[in-house]
Amino acid sequence: MYNFEAILEDNGKRVDNVSLKHLVGVKPELEISRTIVQGMIERGEILLNGRAVKVGHKVNTGDKIEINLEELEKESLEEHCKKIPRAEKLPLDIIYEDKDILVINKPAGMVVHPAAGNYSGTLVNALLNYDGFLTKFNRPLRSPNGEVKVAPFAERDEQRIMRPGIVHRLDKDTSGVMLVAKTGVALRKLSNQLKNRTIAKKYIAVAKGIISLDEGIIDLPVNHDKKNRMKMVIDRYDGKEAVTHYKVISRNKEKNFTVLEITPKTGRTHQIRIHFSHIGHPILGDTLYNGPVVQGLSRQALHAKSISFMHPSKNKEVEFSAEIPKDIKQFFA
Repeated sequence: MYNFEAILEDNGKRVDNVSLKHLVGVKPELEISRTIVQGMIERGEILLNGRAVKVGHKVNTGDKIEINLEELEKESLEEHCKKIPRAEKLPLDIIYEDKDILVINKPAGMVVHPAAGNYSGTLVNALLNYDGFLTKFNRPLRSPNGEVKVAPFAERDEQRIMRPGIVHRLDKDTSGVMLVAKTGVALRKLSNQLKNRTIAKKYIAVAKGIISLDEGIIDLPVNHDKKNRMKMVIDRYDGKEAVTHYKVISRNKEKNFTVLEITPKTGRTHQIRIHFSHIGHPILGDTLYNGPVVQGLSRQALHAKSISFMHPSKNKEVEFSAEIPKDIKQFFA
């Protein structure tokens, strides 16, 4: 049995929340869910001061929480196996391909990788059906009978299993260019470039209203909305640095919108969307951030136009672009 003591900040909180928070910190490789923790508490596999309690029981500072780690690993493995992405015959718009990388034009409406509520129809599902993607690095492990296997916990790597080759992400309803690694070496090199902010991405967006400056910088930290985890908010106290550069391409005073070229210097979740919403110019169609509904546009008017980076094996800078789709191109007329 594994055990730990509740600390001062745990006082008065539910035992399932305290257990989950602690386990995520000490056993991140298990990808533990709240459902797993609650089930173990109900079955007496997580004890508070040596006795079984209900999932909503409140803990006190100094309380001892005991956890059956063997059962936890078993439960986590079973849950994870159900979510391993499967190959699906889905169309891929490939801009460029070589032995190291794939450059994809992702359509609006496609989720990048499997996650809660989206375990099918993702870009990863499509990639796993594409022979050119299945190198030794990202080919799913299979047993002799053909079933997908999960490596032992010590060897598990979410990037390898759930997000094979994925260097960066785009929101579901953002279209455009995406970079995918085909080998472990390529993924490590490209991920380091992303971390060091040497991968340059440009977007095309259409914002509500007339932006007066021809170019500008939005430097506002962002954080998750505590009331709605699907959203981001501007948070000057606890938020993470978020910097967005923009240039005006055109303005349409009659229809009240501005077409922009945007270069984010950081890559926070929903960064462009929350930044422009905050300054009073939400992206057209982006209803999550108060963008107006527009006829002929069924998603936010945001497109990843281009990406440039140092090629992982050729050691030279390369750039790729994705054609602007019709539903956004209409605003250029």
